[in-house]
Amino acid sequence: MAQPIATPQEIPAGLSPRRAMPAIVAGCSGLGAAVLLGALLLWFHYGTEVFFDTVVSGLAACF
Repeated sequence: MAQPIATPQEIPAGLSPRRAMPAIVAGCSGLGAAVLLGALLLWFHYGTEVFFDTVVSGLAACF
């Protein structure tokens, strides 16, 4: 029977998924808030017509 190339290794206690999850959620929440804030700032700066025209042209380029 073939032997495994690498032996299984244990994950260090500091890198457990349970301890990393709050940091991942906080990072994703912060990134989402930054994107939303950026979109709102551009909307207020350029106005709704330019903002929606940019979104529509971007969607048209995708499809």
